[in-house]
Amino acid sequence: MNFFDKLLKAIERNQSLLYARLDPDIENLEKRDGAGAILPSVNRTLTLLSDQLQFVIAETADLVCAYKLTLGFYQALGATGLELLQQTLAAIPADIPVILDAKHSDLNTSTLFAQTVFENWKVDAVTLNPYPGLDLAAPFLVYPGKAVFVVCTTDNPSAAVLQEYPDTGLPFYIHLIKEAQTWGTQEQLGLEVGAAMPEILTRIRNIAPERLIFVQGWSENQNLSEILAAGLNSYGEGLLLPVPPDLLTTEHPAEAVQALRDSVNEERLRIVQESPTCDLWLPDVCFLQHSPNRDLILQLYDLGCIMFGDRVQASGAIFPYYIDLRVIISQPQIFHQILSAYAEILKNLHFDRIAGIPYGSLPTATGLALRLDRPMIFPRKEVKSHGTQRVIEGHFQPGETIVVVDDILISGKSAMQGAMKLKDAGLNVEDIVVLIDHEKGVKDRLQENGYRGHSVLRMGEVAETLYEAGRINSEQFQILSH
Repeated sequence: MNFFDKLLKAIERNQSLLYARLDPDIENLEKRDGAGAILPSVNRTLTLLSDQLQFVIAETADLVCAYKLTLGFYQALGATGLELLQQTLAAIPADIPVILDAKHSDLNTSTLFAQTVFENWKVDAVTLNPYPGLDLAAPFLVYPGKAVFVVCTTDNPSAAVLQEYPDTGLPFYIHLIKEAQTWGTQEQLGLEVGAAMPEILTRIRNIAPERLIFVQGWSENQNLSEILAAGLNSYGEGLLLPVPPDLLTTEHPAEAVQALRDSVNEERLRIVQESPTCDLWLPDVCFLQHSPNRDLILQLYDLGCIMFGDRVQASGAIFPYYIDLRVIISQPQIFHQILSAYAEILKNLHFDRIAGIPYGSLPTATGLALRLDRPMIFPRKEVKSHGTQRVIEGHFQPGETIVVVDDILISGKSAMQGAMKLKDAGLNVEDIVVLIDHEKGVKDRLQENGYRGHSVLRMGEVAETLYEAGRINSEQFQILSH
């Protein structure tokens, strides 16, 4: 289960947007044992800290949706701290996601650090300082099912001179958020905010309506209603709030955490009821049903893959829009998501080799061949006038079954022309798989010619998702859906 799905299930199960910090607190640790003696050893300290953290887990496991561990607190304890980290991670229930607050920023160690936190420590998400750009985030984003939170703002007063630069009208952190949204999908990349300042949350929510906002701190003297109104998305979610540390040090933390959780849910319910946007209701709160296709569609739009205006299609027809999927090969993390979506379809089909249709789908076919460990061939768009003069590139045996991979079905012409070249070479072609089906009866046309059509997305689904998310207006919706 990926981080986003795991989080949503925990939110639904525990009816909570709260997360609890699991950080070793040396300052508040008692310096004497039960007999009044000074703590005798490092092992004794480790035991007391471990007991303290596991007590918090036991008290809150049915009241929070996630746990956050700040790596720096554990590192400060040296080897003992890393041992404590492993113990704490092992004590967290498997169905509650873990966010490692590392604020990693070193480009040189990103690949190794990503391997450590995701493969060895098995955490679900990690925080990053994004100043080095996409190159820093990329090694983390290639892990299926994992997520990153990029630091957008902090509550450190002196940071304002940087994050508000050049002025409060268009501060640097707004530019950072817009850029970071192109790095990964909603389920891959969230936004970390240092303090729950309503004015900052409002600005972030306006430019990133689908992103998960991970708030690091807030005080009980702040107006909870204002924080939630500013940070929640239109479905009454999309915001993670920390349990204040002082609540976790009481004799019975569960009572205080439950009271806070209920207060948050009451406010959420009130806010959502004032402007209802969805029909699915749990006992107290409205939750958005996560759809991987929704994330992918929004990301494709944000990358500029969908353009409006009269454009000539490959078939020669003129449409009032154009879908350009070639840009995805320059976005490895998005390309990875698209390959996964194709692979989900291909795993249920029978074939010996994969064939990509030049030129747009050749990178996709190559990626799928590597992902699925299946051989690839491709029919040339034009016959070579030199060398081997082959029509089909790659090794194959007549009689083998080939699955054809293309990017978009508009008329089906290019996919069927490629399939015919394969059939002329003695190969069998039964299935054609694309990312987007323009619909308009194209799959019926394929079937009439002996092919089964499969698609990750339908154009109607694309139009509905973009319209519901506020990405396109009603006129553009009509253009895409007709």
